[in-house]
Amino acid sequence: MPRAFFLTASALALASCAAGPPPEIATPVPVLPESFLFAPDTQQETTLAGLLPVDDPAFDTLAAQALASSPTLAEAAARVEQARAGAARAGAERLPDIGANASVTGTRTNPASFGGDLPPGVTFDTERVSYAANLTARWDLDLFGRLRAQERAALARIDSANASRRAVRNALLAEIAASVIDWRTVEARDAEVRSDLASARELARLADVRERAGIAPGFDRVRAEGSAASSRSRLAALESERTRLLGRLVTLTAQSGAQVRAALAQGEADAHLPAPPETLPSALLANRPDVLAAAATLAAEDAELAATARRRFPTFDLSGAIGLLAFGIGDVFDSESVVGSLAATIAGPLLDFGRIQAEIDGAAAEKKAAFEAYRGTVYTALGDAEAGYGLVAAADVEARAAAAEAANLQRAARLANTRYEAGLADFLTVLEARRAADASGERAAAALGRARRARVLLWQALGGNDLP
Repeated sequence: MPRAFFLTASALALASCAAGPPPEIATPVPVLPESFLFAPDTQQETTLAGLLPVDDPAFDTLAAQALASSPTLAEAAARVEQARAGAARAGAERLPDIGANASVTGTRTNPASFGGDLPPGVTFDTERVSYAANLTARWDLDLFGRLRAQERAALARIDSANASRRAVRNALLAEIAASVIDWRTVEARDAEVRSDLASARELARLADVRERAGIAPGFDRVRAEGSAASSRSRLAALESERTRLLGRLVTLTAQSGAQVRAALAQGEADAHLPAPPETLPSALLANRPDVLAAAATLAAEDAELAATARRRFPTFDLSGAIGLLAFGIGDVFDSESVVGSLAATIAGPLLDFGRIQAEIDGAAAEKKAAFEAYRGTVYTALGDAEAGYGLVAAADVEARAAAAEAANLQRAARLANTRYEAGLADFLTVLEARRAADASGERAAAALGRARRARVLLWQALGGNDLP
């Protein structure tokens, strides 16, 4: 019997090993440039968190509320717990499985089932009740590492889930920061439009006075009133933007509209534009959560491939049981009632007609797909960072140009008004100068808002970080 066991084990081992190791799939680290094209030339002391509006109390309040109650973030955290449970299960599979059972069994036998020629004096009970209690154990020795590979895959899934949760957190904070900046920008634009409206009303009042005095046509008053109507229309459009932003923040923070509005009532817009920090493209591999998640998924698929390939090898199990078996309740604890068993088993594929190889090929394809997804994520991150730096540089130039334009046009409007009051210019010159100046302040405020928003995009593109 031992000889047959070892012959069977040898046959299974040889049949399994004949298939060879799992396929090798190259997964080189993507080659990245040494520096970003639009990154600043000089070292900046700005921290990555400084790109967010951390000095705005509204952002601090809304971000804290979102981190505490956001359904999206809670869902991502649940995915992490799910991955941890899977890893715990995979680790437990490597340990012995110990169980216990107890039973009471009653049987009744028909004497005729044994025939009618029993020896004289031989009798047996036709009804019997047995009492049993057993402690059982089974352990897969995992000699070829299949269970260990599955546990590595499960642990990598935890890393992937954690990185994905961080990506969700960064996206949530970036959306809130952008919405708060947009709200402050709308406030600044509102102030500029109201200033334009006040100037238009003053021109309309002056034109009305001159019309009543008979020294100016009514057409001047109509044109001035048209300019005021244009400003009122722009104010109405800004109110619709406020409503949209409020609704977006309600969704992001899981708070009521009143709570969001109260938070936005704190503080005011900050005109400071922090310089973008200098970093290297290679840092994306360690900082971007989506890159880390893709790398962890690739590691998990690699371990899954190894586990699948190890299915070609035999499994060795040890099992045993010890318990009590008695046919009378009073005999349960007699020494005669102690029973037990111990067994070692080996099982493996001999002829599966390509089933396992097909699974290995599928796992290899999954690893290839995970690697290409990883490469795609890395280059997406590189593109986001390059665009982020470039957008900050371009937005800063636009903001400076818009501010200079607004200053010059406002100065020209004041000079035209002064010349008009001195009788050196006509009303049409004043009105045209006023129209040119109108909306220049609003454009400057919008350009400043875009420059601040570009920094939020750069923060997210570089991987984000914890708030101070």
